[in-house]
Amino acid sequence: MRKPVVALVGRPNVGKSTLFNRLAEERLAVVDDVPGTTRDRLVAEAEWTGVVFDVIDTGGIDPTQAGPGREQAPLSIGSAEFIEQIRTQAEIAIEEADAILFLTDADSGVTPADREVAQILRQRQVERDGKLWPPVFLVVNKADSEARRMQAYQFYELGMGDPYPISALHGTGTGDLLDALVASFEFHGEESEDESVKIAIVGKPNVGKSSLLNRLIGQERAIVSPLAGTTRDAIDTPMTYDGIPITIIDTAGIRRRGRIEPGVEKWSVLRSMQAIERSDVALLMVDATTGITAQDAHIAGYILEHWKSVVVIVNKWDAIEKDSHTMDEYTRHIRQELNFLDYVPLLFISAKTGQRVDQVLPLALKVQEERLVRLSTSQLNQILQNAQDTHPPPSRAGRQLKIYYGTQVRSDPPTFLIYVNDPKLSHFSYERYLENQLRQVYPYLGTPIRFVLKPRR
Repeated sequence: MRKPVVALVGRPNVGKSTLFNRLAEERLAVVDDVPGTTRDRLVAEAEWTGVVFDVIDTGGIDPTQAGPGREQAPLSIGSAEFIEQIRTQAEIAIEEADAILFLTDADSGVTPADREVAQILRQRQVERDGKLWPPVFLVVNKADSEARRMQAYQFYELGMGDPYPISALHGTGTGDLLDALVASFEFHGEESEDESVKIAIVGKPNVGKSSLLNRLIGQERAIVSPLAGTTRDAIDTPMTYDGIPITIIDTAGIRRRGRIEPGVEKWSVLRSMQAIERSDVALLMVDATTGITAQDAHIAGYILEHWKSVVVIVNKWDAIEKDSHTMDEYTRHIRQELNFLDYVPLLFISAKTGQRVDQVLPLALKVQEERLVRLSTSQLNQILQNAQDTHPPPSRAGRQLKIYYGTQVRSDPPTFLIYVNDPKLSHFSYERYLENQLRQVYPYLGTPIRFVLKPRR
């Protein structure tokens, strides 16, 4: 089930990044007294009373303009540029978020910018089952004292319902706000579960993701353009391949954080990240003409962070001048740059000409099949015993790690619970060794393996 999305909206310097950090329970957003510090999209997972949701720090709408050699001057409320900035951010939030936290500042009181944001939010809300959607919560931040909390009542003039006076810095008042926020989420537990294999096509902009989708489904389902960033939505395309139901998810290109443009592109990247989270297998597309870049490795790391299976698709292979050694050289280069994904299969294709595209889905389904394999406890313990006989576990401060036995507790991804004398005696290099020994017996093609070490009572 998709996690609810909560957007923080408001003018600059009202404390959106501070509240974001508090909800995320770590310092992710840059916080500064200078308005407009937040420049790039930040999204993090938050949890309250067992309900998990994504929260987005959108950055402030800056009602100032400046040019070379002159100081910033406030824009009038009627300025077309100011209104357009507000409208773009508010409308995107309305369309994409399941709830909106509209932040204001108790210290500054109601400002023209606050009134403009409130007006746009009211105009874009729609009625659903007798309620306005999406719900907007008026948050009056910096209410650090009783006097400031009393000043929150002046915000009733915005017509956005009851204000929630809080202090994002100190955390006061956030509990009541989060209780109301979580209660507003709509959950549809009665919906039938989608049993299809979900395959997400991911990668940086302009590597040919939409072209591959069109080749796979045999029609122009997605717009194809040489301009980077054409795809803004995560497009789900259901189909059946060899009797197996599949959902192919085409996603927007994921740029480096500093390159993400404000507005629509921020939400496009969020949808791409969510597509990875709900996929079974990710097709990581890279550009053969540029080779592996830092951004390719970043996306690969995000896929691995969510324990998803991977196939690396090297596209635009038709544009490479080749000899009998070219593919081997490219393979060595990719293995070196993505050395943390040495178990992942590589496939060299051309979405433009169709070269080897017919191998993409069979390989992805093979990887998904491997993802669901379960080893018997006897098989696993024989592998662990042979591994220890060949290379004994490490010791630390005179104590040696002892492995008693292990069992596979789940698949999707394969997860192995190993009972030891003290997990603190383990080292990641030895766990990597155990993984390599396990893959020699059963490769789990394209699929990460998770070890959980637990002390035996």
